[in-house]
Amino acid sequence: MAIDPNFFRDQLLARLAEIEEQDRISAEGRNPVTLEQDSVGRLSRIDAIQMQAMALAQERRRRTERIAIHAALQRIESDDFGYCVICGEAIAEARLRNDPTVVKCLECASGAG
Repeated sequence: MAIDPNFFRDQLLARLAEIEEQDRISAEGRNPVTLEQDSVGRLSRIDAIQMQAMALAQERRRRTERIAIHAALQRIESDDFGYCVICGEAIAEARLRNDPTVVKCLECASGAG
């Protein structure tokens, strides 16, 4: 396989750093919403609850992405990176450049394999 695992390791580590920074920035938005009648109006509370729900959903997506990144880094360390977990064939470099966390070749991902 002609791919450079160090290139992908750097990409994955950079994305992991971005996720950590996004977590830090959005921490306040995930805090519990104050529901006291005298502190904010009804619409403001609804808006705050919706913002909190969106922040929590983003946190879940980042957690899922973080898990995929760590798995990809483990595959790099074990020299399994870039190979389909189903058929064992090489995953196209263009596919890995698009998403270095993919674990299946295009054929297996589409169900044809």
